[in-house]
Amino acid sequence: MFSLTRHFFISLCAAGILIGAYHFAFSTKEIIVTPQVTPVVQTSYESPIVVRDSAENTDFTLAVDRTIDAVVHITNKGKSSSQSYNLWDLFYSSPKNYPRIGMGSGVIVSPDGYLITNNHVIEDADQIEVTTNDNRVFSADLIGTDPSSDIAVLKIIGNDPFPFVRFADSDQTRIGEWVLAVGNPFNLNSTVTAGIISAKARDLNPYDATNQSFIQTDAAVNSGNSGGALVNTNGDLIGINTAITSNGMGTFIGYSFAVPSNIARKVYDDIIEYGGVQKALLGVSGNGLNDRISKEYNLNTTEGFYIATVEDGMGAKDAGLRAEDIIIGVDDTKVSSFADMTGYLNSKRPGDKIKVTYLRNGNTMTTIVTLKPNPFFDYFGMRLKNLTTDEADRFGVKKGVKIASNRNERLRRRGIGQGILIQSINGATIESTDDLKKIEENEIYEIEFMNEDQERFRFFFD
Repeated sequence: MFSLTRHFFISLCAAGILIGAYHFAFSTKEIIVTPQVTPVVQTSYESPIVVRDSAENTDFTLAVDRTIDAVVHITNKGKSSSQSYNLWDLFYSSPKNYPRIGMGSGVIVSPDGYLITNNHVIEDADQIEVTTNDNRVFSADLIGTDPSSDIAVLKIIGNDPFPFVRFADSDQTRIGEWVLAVGNPFNLNSTVTAGIISAKARDLNPYDATNQSFIQTDAAVNSGNSGGALVNTNGDLIGINTAITSNGMGTFIGYSFAVPSNIARKVYDDIIEYGGVQKALLGVSGNGLNDRISKEYNLNTTEGFYIATVEDGMGAKDAGLRAEDIIIGVDDTKVSSFADMTGYLNSKRPGDKIKVTYLRNGNTMTTIVTLKPNPFFDYFGMRLKNLTTDEADRFGVKKGVKIASNRNERLRRRGIGQGILIQSINGATIESTDDLKKIEENEIYEIEFMNEDQERFRFFFD
């Protein structure tokens, strides 16, 4: 029995070996395991793009920890005059002043309690209160403001050093970089939203003579966020949240805008040190280039700042810049638009020296320009300047104010531009820019102009 079983087992093994040998020798089917290869897409870049971190791996908690206690809630208390409907007031038939309360945010930037906010947050305030993240309330002193940059500086006093946010170099920020907006939207304390930098050197109104240069971000910002912090992932300040795109209801619909920290810091330092902002200019006027303007001037480039005129006595002329030059860089900042240039210059002071890169007859050239104090007065969308003695002689007047550049679209459509003299506003003679300070822009209904041919023309406004 044992012998029979052994023979059966040997036969079975032999059959298995023969079948395996047959398949090995005669089968044509191959099994090939191919590792999965990631597709490679060729681009025009000579070096690879470095991705610092993915959205999934980005941790904002460090930035929040370094920021949130330094962002405060600001309450602006003032008075507004309005007709009362209280029966007691109606009996005496006199309008009353009732409290007006505005709210916004601010950023503490020093341990001794100096903070930055927007000018429009504290404008016309009789009393300013600051509430910190731990619910302490302080009365704030207004140190100074700069309406053109919409920056204001406040001071609060406490028994202990305050948490504060450190300034970063906003010129080093990059489009696509993660940012956080910290503030108090809708009166909700300590709110943080995240987004990326969508654009830099954004000019919201190309016909506004102040020509702001904003950082644009898609981090959600709403009413009450004004004056709050825009920070990078290290928790350093790169901007002061200032404006939003809105559907007319005052709510965020996609993009918000911040004053770059380099501009805010310069305004802050000037107010603390000098009591006011020290403005510095190159001393040129002209246009930021685009396709339309380049075709008009028959130019081969659509980026840069085209110089139309160079002002006498200013640094640009002293450094050899001329009309028809195209500025393409200031120091290490590329100039693609007017806002690129003015945004950088807004962080400088009179006496600073900058390298200007420009095109002349197709050749790239550089020069060093010493910036000088701002001789201009921005008014009604125009950049104005007191006449020199030679200019006054050409106009046949003793004194006057001329238009250095005009970004008021209503006036531009009527042919009012550079070199025109302002004779009077609302019937009042204008002999210097000091006269303009006596007339509010929103009260203008008539302006009389005169050109060098001594032709006068008058425009009326609604």
